[in-house]
Amino acid sequence: MTTQKQSGRARLHLIISGRVQGVGFRFSACDEAKDLALAGWVRNIPAGEVEIVAEGSRENLQMLAAWAHLGTPSAHVTEVREDWLDFTGEFTEFRIR
Repeated sequence: MTTQKQSGRARLHLIISGRVQGVGFRFSACDEAKDLALAGWVRNIPAGEVEIVAEGSRENLQMLAAWAHLGTPSAHVTEVREDWLDFTGEFTEFRIR
């Protein structure tokens, strides 16, 4: 049986800090994740940060993380916290919460 590590699939939890609310960050993150064939969600959190949970190929998740460090042209990202987890397969699409 193939394990998640062998299959190259993973789950990534990101918390993005800085000027990331009110600048189209969630919408752009959703588009980016869909373009990368990832499933999961993105949402604003009360602390003024954006949270992303995504699953898919480790390579595409790494590309999403790299994108999150830059964000949208209007955003100013100061920190991205990454937590790599095991793939669960619970998502069928990527959406904004």
